[in-house]
Amino acid sequence: MKGRVPKVSVVNICAICLPPRGMIISLVPNSLALSLIPVHPLTIMKMNRFFENAILLFLVQVALGAVAHGQKDNDQDFAEQRLKVMTYNIKFASPTFEPSWSVRRDWQVDMINEYAPDIIGTQEGLKGQIDFLMDELTDYVVVGEGRKGGDADEHMAIFFKRDKFRLREMGTFQLSETPEILGSGPEVNPRIVTWARLAIINRPPDGEDGRYPENYRGHWSDTQEFYVFNTHFFTGRSGYNMAKLNSAKLIMERINAFDRFGEWTKDRPVFLVGDFNARPGGDVYRIFVGDEESDDPLLLKDSSQPGQGIDWILYKGNVEVLSFEKVDYNVNGVYPSDHKPVVAEFQLIER
Repeated sequence: MKGRVPKVSVVNICAICLPPRGMIISLVPNSLALSLIPVHPLTIMKMNRFFENAILLFLVQVALGAVAHGQKDNDQDFAEQRLKVMTYNIKFASPTFEPSWSVRRDWQVDMINEYAPDIIGTQEGLKGQIDFLMDELTDYVVVGEGRKGGDADEHMAIFFKRDKFRLREMGTFQLSETPEILGSGPEVNPRIVTWARLAIINRPPDGEDGRYPENYRGHWSDTQEFYVFNTHFFTGRSGYNMAKLNSAKLIMERINAFDRFGEWTKDRPVFLVGDFNARPGGDVYRIFVGDEESDDPLLLKDSSQPGQGIDWILYKGNVEVLSFEKVDYNVNGVYPSDHKPVVAEFQLIER
């Protein structure tokens, strides 16, 4: 058929390259043309064996080169699919807390730059604090709003690296009977969740061509997306136990609403971070992750095994935990917050 390119296998290549039986290839020096001349059968057998070995050696070298190049690409893809996630209650700028925000803010910036997380979920940050971190952490984009809407009150901000991720979608909902009304719930210290859908930016290394031409309009099927949820639960004071349990149920409903409908949709992992003011093994924790006998695929997993503290990084989807650390960052024994940041590194798995 016109315009159709036939498939060529290694066997076909060998058949094309080898001369007919009883002949060998001769190169005419003056014309640089190929000709066929008769040769003794024993010589032909040796020559054919020589050609076969030479051609097979050439094909093996080509294949190994392709494998090595593919391995390089796979190693790069593997590195690109790693995510380092941090949750950090930075402590609001209280006038009674020591050291003051004007002192400890630079420590927080230094700590974040040292650990270089890809994603950071912060709690308790007031507008001025979030603005300062945004100005100093120039590798990051920040999204989120105050828990009474706009710039008012504490923010549950999400920072993400600008050169690694593209923001696809974001939102905020209240932990109350009316989640869509910001500021609803208790009059003092209402609670919210900030969430974002992010996509990993597929960018070829400098000097190398990408997988698609610049004018490509199709669907980048290999673009990996994921969700990040960040929250700060009600305190442990009596009278808030019911609110915390219902908050956990509400968050699980919102997370599960994002589950893919069918196998044809690519899996989007979910990361839930925050200060939960609850302990592992308790009622709130079990709503999120169940217990040892739970087999519900909709439940989350804890990046720390066993769970610890009240600052958690929970997850679900095709990811594996590579490492977990409760960061003991301090300056001469003085800490930049009343919470220690928690960091977990994940590997996104293609399935």
